[in-house]
Amino acid sequence: MNDSSPIITIDGPSGSGKGTIAKRVAGLLGWHLLDSGAIYRGLALSVSKSGADGDDENTVLALCESMNLVFSADSRDESILLNGEDVSQELRAETTGNMASQLAAIGSVRSALLDTQRRYRLLPGLVADGRDMGTTVFPAAELKIYLEASATERAERRYNQLKQKGLSANLANLKKEIAERDERDANRAVSPLRPADDAVVIDSTQMSIDEVVSRVLQLAHSCGVCDSIPD
Repeated sequence: MNDSSPIITIDGPSGSGKGTIAKRVAGLLGWHLLDSGAIYRGLALSVSKSGADGDDENTVLALCESMNLVFSADSRDESILLNGEDVSQELRAETTGNMASQLAAIGSVRSALLDTQRRYRLLPGLVADGRDMGTTVFPAAELKIYLEASATERAERRYNQLKQKGLSANLANLKKEIAERDERDANRAVSPLRPADDAVVIDSTQMSIDEVVSRVLQLAHSCGVCDSIPD
């Protein structure tokens, strides 16, 4: 880990587009990427594939230590490997996301994965997306973004994303699951979902991906995180 490397954090609720924006920004800047959601989803898959009881805290903590998750920062490469197995599609399934949200509410699990996430801080810089990147994992980040969108818009985005990946999806169920996840994430005892006090809040409901990326890069340039705005 390099404590001098700059960091941009992009937090927000499920379906807000933070993963897409983070990957695009990291690619344009030539920086490293931390997809914290993939780490928690990877743990959820580890629990599921091992047949372990998700309520058994000691077993879950042991899986935190043993899992090996590798994901690409290349916007053209969607592959994510868990212990050498390509689990890219499984990671994005709603059942995996729901279990990940439940595991993320366990304080000891979040503590166990904290150092893992901080090891991604490397030169020339890091773009980190998640739910508590700016509040807990990297509270001293040079630029903190909180990306939000209406629940209806987020459900529709998730629906289209899943269909494009060939996965089954039900729009009504997605709206219900997103609302439940928002409630759980916002009210958990440890690292609840909220904007950092010094975060810039961007409502992307009526914005395109390119518009949001452009706004983030402008903010990065204006606060001195990057010398110029990439084309």
